[in-house]
Amino acid sequence: MIYWIYLLIAILTEVVGTTMMKVSQGLTRLIPSILMFVMYAVSFVFMAFALKKLEVSTAYAIWSGLGTALIAAIGIVWFQESFSIAKLAGTGLVIAGVVLLNIKT
Repeated sequence: MIYWIYLLIAILTEVVGTTMMKVSQGLTRLIPSILMFVMYAVSFVFMAFALKKLEVSTAYAIWSGLGTALIAAIGIVWFQESFSIAKLAGTGLVIAGVVLLNIKT
């Protein structure tokens, strides 16, 4: 269970890091730029912890897929980026892919 928590921390810190990348305005704002690098470092550390027990194919797919879906939502809600049915469908497909990867057969 703890390794799934590590993965969740890795996902959330990567999402914060990516958000700070946008907020840093091309690395021209000091605090968001520093936070971006710190959050990415924390994300990679926790991903490494998670990979002690989780399969890399599953963990990475979940990390990148859920991170992508969360960033898409943040872009639409916080940064007022465009919203379309295609964007919603694509995000849904990413989430569906993550679910499929976690179905044990």
